[in-house]
Amino acid sequence: MSVLLTVSPGILSAAEREPGTMPPIGKGVFLIASPNLMDPNFYQTVVLICEHGPEGTLGVVINRPTDIRLSEALPKLAVLKGTSYVLFSGGPVQVNGILMLFRVTEAPTDTREVLKGIYLGGNLETLERVITRPKPTETFRAYAGYAGWAPGQLEYEMAMGSWATLPADSASIFDKEPTSLWPDSLATLKGPRVIRSGAANDGATDGWPPHQFPRSPA
Repeated sequence: MSVLLTVSPGILSAAEREPGTMPPIGKGVFLIASPNLMDPNFYQTVVLICEHGPEGTLGVVINRPTDIRLSEALPKLAVLKGTSYVLFSGGPVQVNGILMLFRVTEAPTDTREVLKGIYLGGNLETLERVITRPKPTETFRAYAGYAGWAPGQLEYEMAMGSWATLPADSASIFDKEPTSLWPDSLATLKGPRVIRSGAANDGATDGWPPHQFPRSPA
């Protein structure tokens, strides 16, 4: 597997959020898949939006660990020998490439900041340092592939009720049990903090909070 060393330049920063609302699509936001979203690429997923702008949207699925160790995916990296880091399935685009999210105290080169202290890229020097000489709280996750949307595509999917949004946070990305993120996110979305539309959406799971747009025509 190759390591993707660069990502497209960011256009929009994380949007300002008002209490009681779901944040708009933007960098540093989680996409939570609707219970009705049956696409196997995104079924019960939580996606971190890393870039969003006129050229489209890029994100990584953060709750799909694989059975593959990173040392197996990148066997030429000596620093990974004997380690137990697992590779995550980041999405259906360029699945033979690896992107990394770093939680570090200083911005690495060849990366883009997604959240404060969290950077996306493939800086191998930073990877080696975090493995061998990590500072407190520093860590990383590695993702095979990523999720991508053409301009306007994600907005359309949001309008169809396929996704909801939540503010992203470091603990969910790096510290929490990945398999619990989706159900925990649903519980958060069903809480009183989230504003819902009162309209009906036939066939939607009870309590699903996105604005209840009608289904697309058959």
